[in-house]
Amino acid sequence: MPETYDVAIVGRGIVGLAHALAAARTGARVVVIDREPAARGASIRNFGFVTVSGQARGEMWNFARRSRDIWAEIAPAAGIAVDQRGLLQLAQRGEGTAILEAFLATEMGEGCELLDPASARTRFGLSGFADFSAAMFSPHELRVEPRLALPALAEWLATRYGVEFQRAAAIECAPGVVCTAVGDVRARRIFICPGDDVTGLFPEVMARRRVTRCKLQMLRIAPSGRTLPTPIMSDLSLIRYEGFAALDAAAPLRERLLAEHGALIDAGVHLIAVQSADGSLVVGDSHEYDAAPDPYQRKAIDDLILTAFRETLPGFDGPVVEHWTGTYAWSPDHNWFSEEVAPGVHLTLVTSGAGMSTGFAIGEQVVAAAMASKTKEMAQ
Repeated sequence: MPETYDVAIVGRGIVGLAHALAAARTGARVVVIDREPAARGASIRNFGFVTVSGQARGEMWNFARRSRDIWAEIAPAAGIAVDQRGLLQLAQRGEGTAILEAFLATEMGEGCELLDPASARTRFGLSGFADFSAAMFSPHELRVEPRLALPALAEWLATRYGVEFQRAAAIECAPGVVCTAVGDVRARRIFICPGDDVTGLFPEVMARRRVTRCKLQMLRIAPSGRTLPTPIMSDLSLIRYEGFAALDAAAPLRERLLAEHGALIDAGVHLIAVQSADGSLVVGDSHEYDAAPDPYQRKAIDDLILTAFRETLPGFDGPVVEHWTGTYAWSPDHNWFSEEVAPGVHLTLVTSGAGMSTGFAIGEQVVAAAMASKTKEMAQ
């Protein structure tokens, strides 16, 4: 008979690794199963930007704060460099300033500061920035290089907690067993964290939850010699990130941007720019929704992203040295969900592209609830 683990996790993206960490910290014996030898999906194709300000008010904002704390705790232990901290959210138009003022009047504005252009330029040395109306500094964010952070996190989980990793395609999950292409893996609790694979395991749940996929385009721009003091977001982000966009004050900016930059809005472009250790900038992104998005990088969309970038950071412009696409699971109905799809089998999916920002807290909550349920069952 094959050995039995306490916990098996299907998927080694950030949400799967978050579940592995939460389970391992309870003393459970954990195995992570994935068809790839390392993370290959959304988790390594994004900014690596753990964003707090701008997350949807309430649960997601609280998840992001908790996840940020976990990232800050484990990064030094796992040898993961934190390349940047904080966020400068620019308001390039007066309507954007009104959004930031409304945001700061909520509980989400705790610890954040609204700065006039002169103060922001003096404090942060904003050479190479275009003119802006105001800037909000948030101290809450941090940024890691996802291509390096995910492998380092997996290695640390294996070394520190004895988490095992198996390369195999999961074909089916049933109570107590993950059936893979190379044999069965038995476990008392199973957590499925499939990332953007919405047609594999339990497709009927994905259909009921109206889960599809979002394709995005990303760019890396060669170093300009300038230093970006923090990650940067622009007016376009103020009408996309729900923590800002859901405020009543967002309507005037949305109307103005539709008139001035309708093509960017249609392509789902908003601007985030972060800086890597080598000085290059990761810039994006766009959003296209399709159950089976094509793999093609469209120059027209790259050009739209670069338009937004040059409008905001003209002094950082340079040659594009990398282009890539990413995908993540998306649903119009929720930002994430977890449900017990069979006895002892839990499916967890972040459906808003916020896995890096919220995954640790979600994994912690899901695993704790499942473990408590198991303890209650045994007591009965």
